[in-house]
Amino acid sequence: MTILAYGLNYRTASIELRERVAFPEDCVRDALLKVTKEVSAVTEAAIISTCNRTELYCALVPEAEPDLSQWLADNQPVTVTELDGATYQHWDQDAARHLIRVASGLDSQVLGEPQIMGQVKSAYELARQAGTLGPELNFLSQCVMRTAKEVRTQTEIGRNPVSIAYAAVALAQQLFSDISNNRALLLGAGETISLVAEHLTAQGVTKLAIANRTLANAEILAAKFDAEAMQLTEVAHRLAEFDIIIASTGSSLPVVGKGAVEAAIKQRKHKPMFMVDIAVPRDIEPEVGNLPDVYLYSIDDLTQIIETNLQQRREAATTAENFVADGVRHYARERRVRQGKALLRRFREQAKNIESDELARALKDLEKGTNAEVVMARLSSNLTNKLIHAPTIAIRDANAEGRADYIEYIRKLYDLSDTDKEE
Repeated sequence: MTILAYGLNYRTASIELRERVAFPEDCVRDALLKVTKEVSAVTEAAIISTCNRTELYCALVPEAEPDLSQWLADNQPVTVTELDGATYQHWDQDAARHLIRVASGLDSQVLGEPQIMGQVKSAYELARQAGTLGPELNFLSQCVMRTAKEVRTQTEIGRNPVSIAYAAVALAQQLFSDISNNRALLLGAGETISLVAEHLTAQGVTKLAIANRTLANAEILAAKFDAEAMQLTEVAHRLAEFDIIIASTGSSLPVVGKGAVEAAIKQRKHKPMFMVDIAVPRDIEPEVGNLPDVYLYSIDDLTQIIETNLQQRREAATTAENFVADGVRHYARERRVRQGKALLRRFREQAKNIESDELARALKDLEKGTNAEVVMARLSSNLTNKLIHAPTIAIRDANAEGRADYIEYIRKLYDLSDTDKEE
């Protein structure tokens, strides 16, 4: 059985092409059933489809080279011509190496991003539910997930934040001993603020408020996180209630002034206030950073942190590649062992058949009254001759053909002394 990884990603295809090729989660099951039915060479299949990649992992009949570009063009709004040059193929060990790197975050657009491992796991679970995950892909997924977990737990690949939203929350965690006890106010209702809200709630923050110029937009986002919604005009009067303020409104003028923050600090009795201004132009007057008990960070501060963290992730990636190489070697070795089991089973069955035949013959001789010693000697001789027949022929042929490598292998296999001289 052959393993093929076929697909495209953010490196090889534009976002416009990736959008058309992608399979929504509720369509993956049908796609799996289709590819195993419509492409005769495909016996097993799994699909990983995210914003950054769409990849098919297939187990194929030996020596098959299916045209998956044509199948994709038949099932998605894309042409074979568009796929040419945008797709890649990896076979067997290279397919395993590629999938390990994907699951570990080493092939991600954001190096080391943690979500991809869960996405890979989910993709294989969907294939299992669809009935397209057979022994080959199941074994591949087990090897991949084990190595990916080693990379995540034994290297620093994912431990330093490299997104603006995550870096802002990580900074807050450094200031407050238990961030889940803090109240957070988010200014704006765009994608960045949504990501900040996700990270905050993931860290246990439950007291969350979202302020926006358009209240309806704040309410929509707040509903996702069970948060309070308010208008920006209320912020100045309520700043003192919050320990964490993160701003990204898109306003052309600051929405939080120095005076409002001074008043809030007095009400808080100098309890620390953490503020992050992600916006350009800035939402928080820069002078706020000079106030006592206020920790203000700008997007430039976060960018410097992210660049440092990216460098640390790049260094960790070098170590992670060693785990990948070990994982590929383990996969290749265990796969050969699995493939050899069928041969070993036939070999043992052949030997058992010889044993059964000779034992039956010996029992018949005993029933006829033949001397037991004669029967046992004949049984021993026949078994020996039949069991060594095939290796005897192999040794003769190897000598005749000058195959010293075969001879050396047989010598080691049977632990034969190399001191005997040929006559």
